[in-house]
Amino acid sequence: MYYCLMGPPGVGKGTQAVFLARKHALEHISTGNLLREAVSKKTKLGLQAQDYMNQGLLVPDDLMIAFVEEVFSLKGFILDGFPRTVPQAEALDSLMTRKGVALNQVVLLTLDEEELIKRLTGRRVALKSGRVYHLYFSPPKKEGLCDETGETLVQREDDKLEIVRPRLKRYFVEQSPLTEYYKEKGLIQEISAEGSPEEVRERLEELLNKN
Repeated sequence: MYYCLMGPPGVGKGTQAVFLARKHALEHISTGNLLREAVSKKTKLGLQAQDYMNQGLLVPDDLMIAFVEEVFSLKGFILDGFPRTVPQAEALDSLMTRKGVALNQVVLLTLDEEELIKRLTGRRVALKSGRVYHLYFSPPKKEGLCDETGETLVQREDDKLEIVRPRLKRYFVEQSPLTEYYKEKGLIQEISAEGSPEEVRERLEELLNKN
């Protein structure tokens, strides 16, 4: 099985991809994780990607497909965060054709923009313990303090409203052509990400079991 999970930041792609990969014994390919790991290990691809990231630029499509090709699994996978552009999707098609396989399904997780903002801006982090809380879904026992260390919780810069709104706007502009690309191929299905992770998981399982 070869699946792709798409959707805006905060929609829960990573959470669902991890669960489905474990349940169905598939490789979970998260390009965000691949990038962070490669940069941390200072691999050749990681150093190339870091040059762009340090300049505030998007990592080029050909470099992103190289990351995916490095970990490509013929036993099946769930893509999380890739492709993000039509050229990346075309490159992925070419790569999979060379491997003799094809995508079974592209699932687009959808959620109201205000709910996405609520999810993204509600996160708080304890820097020492590394614990992550959410003001609405998993708040600390004492407001503003880590349950484990008692340290003050902070909001990451990229979770602040002034960063989140432009980030979502950019996503929706970039995502539209990619959604149309997969619609033309008859591969894409939309699933609401409203509700708890368990409720979303049930919808995903119902869809995937039909294929």
